[in-house]
Amino acid sequence: MTDFTEINYEVGDQILTITLDRPDRMNAFTPTMLEELLRAFDMADADDDVRAVVVTGAGRAFCAGADLERGGETFDASARQHGDEPHRDGGGRVTLRIFESTKPVIAAINGAAVGVGITMTLPMDVRIAAEGAKIGFVFTRRGIVPEAASSWFLPRIVGISQAVEWAATGRVFDAEEALRGRLVRSVHPQGEVLDAAYALAREIADNAAPVSVALARRMMWSMLGADHPLAAHRADSRAMFLRGQSDDVREGVMSFLEKRPARFTDRVSDGLPELPLPQA
Repeated sequence: MTDFTEINYEVGDQILTITLDRPDRMNAFTPTMLEELLRAFDMADADDDVRAVVVTGAGRAFCAGADLERGGETFDASARQHGDEPHRDGGGRVTLRIFESTKPVIAAINGAAVGVGITMTLPMDVRIAAEGAKIGFVFTRRGIVPEAASSWFLPRIVGISQAVEWAATGRVFDAEEALRGRLVRSVHPQGEVLDAAYALAREIADNAAPVSVALARRMMWSMLGADHPLAAHRADSRAMFLRGQSDDVREGVMSFLEKRPARFTDRVSDGLPELPLPQA
């Protein structure tokens, strides 16, 4: 899309690729990139031709973190404060928007992912990394704290002990350690990481009902905050009741019986049914 300046937005064959596009600055995060990512995910949710989203970086990095061009004033938000409004961390605005996505999101970490460059991937559903990619939750080494709601996301992904170790040390580690720590799903040669992400996105786009995918994603993430499996049972029961009456379920069953690819017609853009999900 020509109206983006720091990301590239491209839909092809039902897969959206969002590319962080500041290769001369290792795709460092800026306020402009923040606003463009928010808009990109709004567009993705509204577009029924998008069945899955892949996020990657241009050049040799995924995202090297916040752009530090302002030096020691980089993280001082007081000058940018508007009246009495409480400060909202920019990385958190992005991760909360990705959390609300109705499309599954896959991170193709093609190179360095440091600071917000890695925390922005935490609400993405799957992370795939390139061999040699350097990853770091470096905030304590810069005198700040983990942001982008990572204190909620990271322990749920890798466990509290691993999360605190990475956050407290602030050290940079390699993709193999990320794999051992269950931060990434798999590690691939540099030239194959995007293909691996597309293969997974293709499997979703070709085989799954979009509305069912959106509901499954929302239910899985929301239930991380539930205090009893009864909450999941209530949401499952409501979703099964509503989807059991849909055109998609009839198509899903008949395509299986007739041994042919399914042609799902229900649209995410028409809205998702309300489910009794735990509230934040």
